[in-house]
Amino acid sequence: MIAFGQFLEVLIGGLMSGVLYSLVALGFVLIFKASGVFNYAQGAMVLLAGLALVRALDLLVANGFPLWVAVVLGIGFAAVIMAATAWLIERFVVGPLVNQDALTLFMSTIGVTFVIEGVAEMIFGSDVYPLQLFPTDAWFLFEGLFPGGILVNKLDVWGALIAGILVAGLALFFQRTKTGRALRAVADDHLAAHSVGIPISWIWFVVWLAAGLVALVAATVWGTKLGVQFSITFLALKALPVLIIGGLTSIPGAIVGGLIVGAGEKIAEVYLGPSIGGGIEYWFAYVLALAVLLVRPQGLFGERIIERI
Repeated sequence: MIAFGQFLEVLIGGLMSGVLYSLVALGFVLIFKASGVFNYAQGAMVLLAGLALVRALDLLVANGFPLWVAVVLGIGFAAVIMAATAWLIERFVVGPLVNQDALTLFMSTIGVTFVIEGVAEMIFGSDVYPLQLFPTDAWFLFEGLFPGGILVNKLDVWGALIAGILVAGLALFFQRTKTGRALRAVADDHLAAHSVGIPISWIWFVVWLAAGLVALVAATVWGTKLGVQFSITFLALKALPVLIIGGLTSIPGAIVGGLIVGAGEKIAEVYLGPSIGGGIEYWFAYVLALAVLLVRPQGLFGERIIERI
């Protein structure tokens, strides 16, 4: 019973950690699903959103605003920053490259990453800024069944709830709204979508804005967990195996991929670590991603693409 309780605690902790990875992966899926661009800058957008939010909160609280007012205004300010960023990216980066191949667009997002990181740290600072928007203590569940109970972090539960709401909202947006269907049409063929009257520039602004707002949501959770700091940009690397496993074009796949990565990392670290050495959780996700690539290259939920040659 003790061994099963430990396994259950490790599994739940891994699943919750995986949901936090999914919050970052959702931004990648949004951009790729709607424009066919792999957005390497998503991690930098999380950093920018987090810095804008935490610095605005610090300034407002220091000037005597009540905490709840400061939180609302801070989130609003960060959302405006992300909207401005989306407009600048569409206007000066993605828009001029609308008819270029996928590799060119991907390389442009690498340049955007360095610009965002530099500008964000130049304006908002480069220190580690604590952010406390969610509770970080733990619950002890099933104490009557297992000695000591099962430890579950409240922040992870909040992250899971937020991810669930995001997935439901984005799925409805893509399937039920006119703009969502236009986004999917643009992803399939830019020129064909433009020829039937779909405004490409507006559509790309909307999808980059949506990815920016998802980055803001991810920043609130990850900023609470780690503090807002430069290393948040490396979450993009953690999201990569999530995307490969779930599929680059699937919003539910981002969640399922995150759950698989999170659970796999924790279980491997606890049960395989003592045998083959520690640090497994830093690379095990990439082994899982490689295994999925060998069996199903488009991911578990990705769309199978057939091209005639």
